Amino acid sequence: MRVVLLSKAYVLATYRRKAAEIAKLGVELTLVAPPYWRDERGVLRLEPGPAEGYRQVVLPIALNGSYHLHWNRGLGRLLREVQPDILHVEEEPYNLATFLAFLAAGRVHARAIFFTWQNLARPYPLPFRLIERYCYSHAAFAIGGSQGAVEVLRRKGYDGPAVALPQFGVDPEQFPLRAREPDGFTVGYVGRLVREKGVDLLLRSLAELGGSWRLSVLGSGPEQARLQALACQLGLAGQVEFRPPIPSEQLPAHLAGLNCLVLPSISLPNWREQFGRVLVEAMATGVPVLGSTCGEIPNVIGTAGLLFPEGDISALASQLQRLRDDASLRARLARAGRERVLAQFTHAAIARSTVDVYRRALASGSGRSFTAQ
Repeated sequence: MRVVLLSKAYVLATYRRKAAEIAKLGVELTLVAPPYWRDERGVLRLEPGPAEGYRQVVLPIALNGSYHLHWNRGLGRLLREVQPDILHVEEEPYNLATFLAFLAAGRVHARAIFFTWQNLARPYPLPFRLIERYCYSHAAFAIGGSQGAVEVLRRKGYDGPAVALPQFGVDPEQFPLRAREPDGFTVGYVGRLVREKGVDLLLRSLAELGGSWRLSVLGSGPEQARLQALACQLGLAGQVEFRPPIPSEQLPAHLAGLNCLVLPSISLPNWREQFGRVLVEAMATGVPVLGSTCGEIPNVIGTAGLLFPEGDISALASQLQRLRDDASLRARLARAGRERVLAQFTHAAIARSTVDVYRRALASGSGRSFTAQ
């Protein structure tokens, strides 16, 4: 089985571990990654790392940084060379990159698969609505990053085969269980500094908490200056550290230095949390996690962490106090989190399910493989 797997997310070496696990299952895999991707955090350059068992091809992205309008230069030429059975596009079905990739797949008679995180049934303006309909009608299979994403696909009219499957897992060897919990009480946030991530709520809750604690904020984004100013206004500047993003291979060591990790996301009219990968990474390391009830967070955490109603500052402060004051609770959640990750969220587990999708797409008699007009 020859597969071409495409996503801008593969600029990060840790995500490419999934490709290695897919290749172990007998897939002749070509992974397509860009030399860099630009977003609100800045420029994310392709991280070095070996291509273990698969071929890695770097293709430039036109309109880099435009989420809806970017596309991959040279993809058609690559597909003509590889002649894949499957083209797996890990991009939303309403993006230009997906549409153009599907057209290129049709020219080599490959079955095309798209991925979606979209868990809000939003209508899109032209031409994106037409792009979405085209991809729906020409997909051999669809993968939703959550059950909510699959439900949105159905509500929006996609009637082909679909499965709920996170885009990425973690490598337990890359995120080993830490030997011991650090002293003190260090709360961590890792991710984009944007309004919907609710970092301002975390600062306000810590102001209510009082007592001894530290907050480590790892990330960047347009809200950074406002959040730093808020920390000063709340009198927390001496207890809060803002650090820029670090290479993905350094993240496990950073997480191991936390006593808990918080994801305080809030829903907006056009967004709610789609997964929260950092929760899985923290749980793998044995760090207790605390998340809001926004979007997919409760389903990721399950019973292996604590939750609070999104936007409720006092409830977040109360849960933080529980964690700070109860070492046995932290230890229990650390064990439960690691067990949950090993059972559901490893790259190997997700790779097995992904290859099953490939086999089902090839075996399907639906006729959704197509020839471009």
